[in-house]
Amino acid sequence: MASLLLGCIADDFTGATDLASNLVRAGMRVVQTIGVPTGTLASDVDAVVVALKSRTIPAADAVTQSLAALAWLRRVGARQIYFKYCSTFDSTPAGNIGPVAEALLDALHDAPGDAFTIATPALPDNGRTVFQGHLFVGDRLLSESGMQNHPLTPMRDPDLVRVLQAQVKRKVGLVDHRVVAQGPVAIRARFDTLRAEGVGIAIVDAIDNADLRSLGSALAGMPLVTGGSGVALGLPANFDIAPSPAASALPPASGGRAIIAGSCSSATQRQVHRFVQGGGAAYRIDPGAKGVRDDVVAAALAWWDRQGATHASLFYSTADPASVRRAQAERGVEAAGAWVESVLARIAQGVVARGVRQLVIAGGETAGACVQALGVTQLQIGAQIDPGVPWCYARTGGDDGAGVHLALKSGNFGSDDFFTKAFGMLS
Repeated sequence: MASLLLGCIADDFTGATDLASNLVRAGMRVVQTIGVPTGTLASDVDAVVVALKSRTIPAADAVTQSLAALAWLRRVGARQIYFKYCSTFDSTPAGNIGPVAEALLDALHDAPGDAFTIATPALPDNGRTVFQGHLFVGDRLLSESGMQNHPLTPMRDPDLVRVLQAQVKRKVGLVDHRVVAQGPVAIRARFDTLRAEGVGIAIVDAIDNADLRSLGSALAGMPLVTGGSGVALGLPANFDIAPSPAASALPPASGGRAIIAGSCSSATQRQVHRFVQGGGAAYRIDPGAKGVRDDVVAAALAWWDRQGATHASLFYSTADPASVRRAQAERGVEAAGAWVESVLARIAQGVVARGVRQLVIAGGETAGACVQALGVTQLQIGAQIDPGVPWCYARTGGDDGAGVHLALKSGNFGSDDFFTKAFGMLS
């Protein structure tokens, strides 16, 4: 395989496709792998995004997986490494963003004390902006955006310098918007100043895509970049790559259509409501159900069989925060999430076996469970449906190696009519 221009490590599967989508928009040919690759990749790609399911696992395990991905990317000659996390900076005081970033810095530098990188989750296309080191979702601070109620990684502090400093040993600094607005030269000068002050990681403000492109230019040659997917907009130009429609070409779509929604974010709740109110066929999986998993799955698939599969149908466990808390109280936080993921993953297997070849999956943890259950190991990245969500194409691990179009949607992303819009785009 030819050496890579950019090697990326993403901490969940929908976030990986979000990053890959922005790279494709900027002209890169991208393959996303599910986990650290063991086989071969196409030789004519510019970037590889290694998708891990490491956002909410113990920090030590996240570090181990991320370092394994880094080792493979270095073996294939990646010129620059990109650690991607969510545009809402999903994490806890124990990690995983900080510990993984520091481990990657240590591995990439012979003198770790001199290592330096940036961190910014900014994604203006989806309303995520950083100003004076504080993360906004639309016109609200992160802590007032609904993310304070996230069942696994509640975000109650919008000050990213403070959040990240609690997770790392290195000093965390800030490149504020007054500097960013002056362009790449000023940004690089600020990097030099922060290094001299002993800063190892700098939060960078960005309120629009112009800021991200300026930042991207300033990052040329930096061994490690960390951020949300927005920073990707400015990196391909450093390798003399320009936008091209050919980068997003996928095989034509066919077969049945289904939607699987496991996210409980406000955006996915609106999307489920819109689909159901519009008359779409929908089957609810109760996250607090008492039944045996196999019985729950069998009942859902029997419902699917009765629908005739002439139109897209929705399976969802999406619920309001109070319902989620009740399920967690009964099963435990981790067990409740794992039960729902396993049910939805088995349903994904079942509908693909029944001929579904166009599948929308909402929620990072849900997407991870489903693509693993389907035996998907690589995704070809196509055109964007909504900011941060592209269509992808993959071969499943089944006996027939079926080709499936997949849209792996972060829970917080997409317009209210995303489900119908996605299939309309393939049509």
